[in-house]
Amino acid sequence: MIRLLIVASSAIVRAGLEALAASDPGLQVVGSLPDFTGVEAVHPNVVLAAAPLEEIPPLPGGRTVALVLITSDSQPVWTLEALRLGVRALLPRDASQAEILAAVEAAATGLAAVDPQDLDALLSSAAPVQAAGEVSALTARELEVLRMMAEGAANKIIAWKLGISEHTVKFHVASILTKLGASSRTEAVTIGIRKGLILL
Repeated sequence: MIRLLIVASSAIVRAGLEALAASDPGLQVVGSLPDFTGVEAVHPNVVLAAAPLEEIPPLPGGRTVALVLITSDSQPVWTLEALRLGVRALLPRDASQAEILAAVEAAATGLAAVDPQDLDALLSSAAPVQAAGEVSALTARELEVLRMMAEGAANKIIAWKLGISEHTVKFHVASILTKLGASSRTEAVTIGIRKGLILL
């Protein structure tokens, strides 16, 4: 029996996911929460969450808790970041009942489930292994964001141009700063120019 915890800020979404889980005799819903507060109290095997990736905190239990994430921000690069952060399955909001249940079951057994439409792009966007002392490679989407940062575009403008949420842009900017070892957007752009990642 898979102990499933449902997390979604919307009561309607939570009710829908609860009904979906109730259709599978192999699932036991041990909780339904508006956020991740209190996750450790119910000891789930799998957390099924409808939330942006940047709102996901480190889950108590580490690798013993699998996370299935349903998000409207699913993109190839976003999927790669999700996998790096330990998400076992990432599904779009229009995923079918069968797809969600299959992802939960796969995650519970330690497998990762990725939307087939994202798989080819996910594999091609994987960062190459870096030699010691080199900065981590930026993904294709991060390079796009860095180039727009070099143009002086604010997060809101970057989000509009790329068709993603402003929260997602903030997530990419934070990742860029970390990978380049920069403490500010200006320093990240300077490093990007010096490394030949962007041209002015």
